[in-house]
Amino acid sequence: MVFAQSDTTKVDSLAKKSYIPTGIRFGVDALSIARTFYSKTFDGWEVNADVDFDRYYLAVDYGYWARTYTGDKALYDNNGRYFRVGADVNFLTKDPEKNMFFFGLRYGRATFSEHLKIENVQDPTWGSLDTQLSNNNINGSWFELVTGLKVKMWKFIWMGYTARFKFGLSTNETGIMMPSDVPGYGSTDKQSTWGFNYQLFFRIPTPVKK
Repeated sequence: MVFAQSDTTKVDSLAKKSYIPTGIRFGVDALSIARTFYSKTFDGWEVNADVDFDRYYLAVDYGYWARTYTGDKALYDNNGRYFRVGADVNFLTKDPEKNMFFFGLRYGRATFSEHLKIENVQDPTWGSLDTQLSNNNINGSWFELVTGLKVKMWKFIWMGYTARFKFGLSTNETGIMMPSDVPGYGSTDKQSTWGFNYQLFFRIPTPVKK
């Protein structure tokens, strides 16, 4: 009889779980906007969205990224767009406000172009040389392990941060120039890198059938 009651309790607990979404959050990365204003080498923005399925969340990011670096005799620039898609698991399962402490996984992909111009390089044989290299409309892809917090501040307004460990970068360039900076990922001189976002969200509740 004890085992029968225990089994009934487990069934009732599973029946109470609902995987019907209760809200969609739309947000923007405040750090990307701030960097655009104070950095002389970066221009960009990023928007974010997620939707809940009980403790699991489908998350999507989309952004624009441009870099410009200048040296004594060189100019490098790139620009492109990127997206990330993946899932998060919320570990604050009993919070009625649906605040989040989460871990997740992302797949990221970028499409971009980049150019390198070198002027007035002195060669002992050929004299002064000017060189231009470029990669046009190439793709890059990578993976991310993410963690962070999302907290309700007031009514439909949420704030949060996401820390990203990026790895597994691959690109499809065919020219003699190796990609230097991939939008959404960053510098390619390391096999892995870190990223951080500080986000502001607006949550729209969805009708839930009882």
